[in-house]
Amino acid sequence: MNERGSTLITSNLPLDEWTKTFDTERLTGALLDRLTHHVRILEMNADSYRLAPPSERMMHVEGVATPRKVDVRLYAYAGRVILTAARIYQGQATNFRTPGGGFAPVFVV
Repeated sequence: MNERGSTLITSNLPLDEWTKTFDTERLTGALLDRLTHHVRILEMNADSYRLAPPSERMMHVEGVATPRKVDVRLYAYAGRVILTAARIYQGQATNFRTPGGGFAPVFVV
């Protein structure tokens, strides 16, 4: 990394609980020393959107009514939303091989 670019690391654990993930305090301390050198740490104390159940919609895929999960994503840069997209998927993740799945544009009317 060496301060040549940006890296974003997310965790559902606060930094003081990372020893639960890594074997020893010494290893965790060394890792955090390297990761947190010249950084901005943003701690968010809010419910994770991943814990909210996704909405489901019936879609016609190849002429058959099929349930698909749907959520809307806002992609932002420098504090401005640059893209809004609906994610349509089945199972746990977006899979572009799933018929009727993928990303869809969102139009504001």
